[in-house]
Amino acid sequence: MILVVTGLAFEARIAAGLGVTVICQQNATLADVLVPALAEGCEGVVSFGTAGGLVDDLRPGAWVIARSVISGTRHFETDPRWSQALRDLLPDARYGDLAGVPEPVVDTNDKHALNRATGAIAADMESQVVARLAAAREISFVCCRVVIDPAERSLPEAALVGMRADGSTDIGAVLKSLLKRPGQLPALLAVARDAAQARKSLIQGRKKIGAQFGLPSA
Repeated sequence: MILVVTGLAFEARIAAGLGVTVICQQNATLADVLVPALAEGCEGVVSFGTAGGLVDDLRPGAWVIARSVISGTRHFETDPRWSQALRDLLPDARYGDLAGVPEPVVDTNDKHALNRATGAIAADMESQVVARLAAAREISFVCCRVVIDPAERSLPEAALVGMRADGSTDIGAVLKSLLKRPGQLPALLAVARDAAQARKSLIQGRKKIGAQFGLPSA
């Protein structure tokens, strides 16, 4: 059995399939769910879903396969054979480091600053938890993510307040934010277009990855 970790409900639906158990939980509560799941045993763990781009040439929908996950001063290397298998299945994916962050990197200046500080090409909130817990238990892990917001775009408040802790979308919170600040609408529409492209890419890539998420046979 492969454990697949996502942070958003739509990512979890795409990840689901034969031979996998999907955990959909945001980073603050992910460890509480992932620790007992790891204790039950698995062949490996995948961090799957979307990520924020930190370099300008990564467009919405671009796949990123992590070489390592950077969390503070620590680097967690992903399983090299498994990562290479994913690269073979997704030949257009960019291979590089992922930065683990506790919350979304909203501002474009902050995205570029994080890239300069770490060398990471993308960032997400779940991979660092997966990397830390899997490495401590000597369990193989990989991270394959799709860019949902590019480095040059700052996220509007309405896009952030609509994110529930369980990974679902709070439409009411989005509308409330828009009523307070209607000038966010163009930026929110751009976010929606990027999200649609990321979702399409996730679906297409998931089909290519297959039932075992590219896990090499022993």
